[in-house]
Amino acid sequence: MRLLAVGCMVAAAACLFVSNGMARAADDDPMERLLDAIAHVESRNDPNAVGDSGRARGVYQIHRSYWQDGTRILGVTWSYQDATDPIKARQVVRAYLLHYGRGRDLLDLARIHNGGPNGYKKPATRSYANKVEAALAGAIDD
Repeated sequence: MRLLAVGCMVAAAACLFVSNGMARAADDDPMERLLDAIAHVESRNDPNAVGDSGRARGVYQIHRSYWQDGTRILGVTWSYQDATDPIKARQVVRAYLLHYGRGRDLLDLARIHNGGPNGYKKPATRSYANKVEAALAGAIDD
């Protein structure tokens, strides 16, 4: 049985709780839990992480084009260097996912993060969604 098979739909994001400079999710907010799970899968919450041959950075392993699109959606002019700031990056990822994932369930949102606006349609993003689902279920340890 899939954890999110009930079709949990994402509403507007609720408040963040900030602890030691890192955004933490409210246990009952699905979007915040998803953002935590993505950060865990992408970098184990390491703001200094660099991946994809240097093309992705920060907690969420954001590429430049994703950052540019997300900051445009959010209405800010943050530099790509700010992708290593976990709080700013979380805001950009949330805006990106809410924009492109309207009406989609959490695992579709994870696939959008991994594969772009139509990532939920790409077979290549299924294994990524499975990792995020395991993180949401608590099956991945820190």
